Amino acid sequence: MGRPKQFDPDAAVEKAVEIFWCKGYGGTTPQDLVDGLGVGKGSLYNTFTSKQALFEKALRRYGDRRVAGLVEVLEGSGPVRERLRAALERLVDTGLSDPYRRGCLAVNTAAEPAGADPALGEIVRSVFDRMEAAFQAAIEEGRRHGEIDADRDPREAASLLLSTAIGMSVVAKTADRPDRLRRVVDAVLATL
Repeated sequence: MGRPKQFDPDAAVEKAVEIFWCKGYGGTTPQDLVDGLGVGKGSLYNTFTSKQALFEKALRRYGDRRVAGLVEVLEGSGPVRERLRAALERLVDTGLSDPYRRGCLAVNTAAEPAGADPALGEIVRSVFDRMEAAFQAAIEEGRRHGEIDADRDPREAASLLLSTAIGMSVVAKTADRPDRLRRVVDAVLATL
């Protein structure tokens, strides 16, 4: 009979999100995970098999939360333009309020050498695809209600909004004031 697990794997994934988000995949050592999760190396590897397997779970968890937050704002009530502004400004506020200026874990992963890994690339693409789909659905709603120019292609506009969100998460890592990012929000919404 095997020994019972001494830790909650779900809670470990949650803690791993924070560790990887602060240090990046490449910068996180197995010892960082052992120390941060408060588990033995054997328990860590018996449960998750590898650092990459744990990172994949952590990245999926982060991505699911990120997309859910965006969808929640975009599917809220009120005019579509206001919801789009609220979604982009939420990204600004989140990025600037983070004392560690970690940016977006999905964007960081894409920019890191680990982003070239096919499995990690697929997870990041999934996050970006779902974000873009949420933007596209909001734009299509705005077109139906006459809030967004009917000549504006929803896919193109959604791709622009996704690229804007990705770029803003990078800029927010070093911004000392929100005005540059607020100008980006104003400029991208003016194109709709």
